[in-house]
Amino acid sequence: MPESVLVTGGAGFVGAALALRVKRAYPDATVTAFDNLRRRGSELNLPRLKAGGVRFVHGDIRSLEDLADVRPEPDLILECSAEPSVLAGYGASPEYLIRTNLNGCFHCLEIARRTKADFLFVSTSRVYPVALVNALECGETDTRFTLRAEQSIPGASQHGISEKFPLEGARSLYGMTKLAAELMVAEYGDAYGIRFVIDRCGLLTGPWQMAKSDQGVIALWVAAHCLGRGLKYIGFGGSGKQVRDFLHIDDFADLVLDQVANIKAYAGRAWNVGGGTANSVSLREATALCREVTGKAIEVAASGETRPSDLKLFITDHRAVSAVRAWRPKRDARQTFADIAAWIESQGAPLREILLG
Repeated sequence: MPESVLVTGGAGFVGAALALRVKRAYPDATVTAFDNLRRRGSELNLPRLKAGGVRFVHGDIRSLEDLADVRPEPDLILECSAEPSVLAGYGASPEYLIRTNLNGCFHCLEIARRTKADFLFVSTSRVYPVALVNALECGETDTRFTLRAEQSIPGASQHGISEKFPLEGARSLYGMTKLAAELMVAEYGDAYGIRFVIDRCGLLTGPWQMAKSDQGVIALWVAAHCLGRGLKYIGFGGSGKQVRDFLHIDDFADLVLDQVANIKAYAGRAWNVGGGTANSVSLREATALCREVTGKAIEVAASGETRPSDLKLFITDHRAVSAVRAWRPKRDARQTFADIAAWIESQGAPLREILLG
């Protein structure tokens, strides 16, 4: 049972959700959310954190001194901080991306080394190489690209991409920082006896996600319908048939709580965490579901230009992590989309200004 929990990126979408859930699960523990509030909208989480009994510390993950000042010292660190955009660094310097995602993880590991804290690292499915993912054998229906049952690449099957999928090849600057951080987590674990868990998350979504075009596509899609803003199918002929699996943030929190409570069962490796084939959706299907959930229709344009790191189809094979203690996603697409829409409608002008910005 943790007594002091440090959640980095604790005012962000994932960090705030996990901080609040951990505090509810362990009400006697001190839970500290640490964040630099750089991402617009993260400030809206501060009242939630306070109401939930979570302490907030304003600091920057790029500064080891900022982290070292946090008291009480943690016995559990949930490393949720990140520059999350898969397009970060393209056309500009990747300095902030690397200092946040890579140096920031190093600083967290230094705190874990000093305090002997358990360590959970929120990584990403974007560690897998783009060219290999886009080389998967696919079919096509009226609404989506489909994954064929027979695949020639190891770690790929009709269930999606497993942890055995190859890691050789370019993946994006963002994906590089997360994979490099994973390696560092594993080395620290071996060198200093730190118990660690790495969760390679697919598309996490749900209420309180301040989505952008390059990060958080489902929340972006729902928000556009709620607010009457146009959208665009980008890449792969502009058909809107590209597919991602998704995971409701509450389903991810369920898993993290089980990992914290049973860390020996999960420790020492990376797990693919996502919604799987049952919770997958194409952009075209997302548009139809948004119309049903919100009762609103918006214009969706098309652009055939494929951007760096765009994926035709990615589905997480989560069978390995599900086999540990029978965790499964519980919230389907309709509930997930409806939860996001209800949150947007409930928040009023401050949120609308951010989402339309």
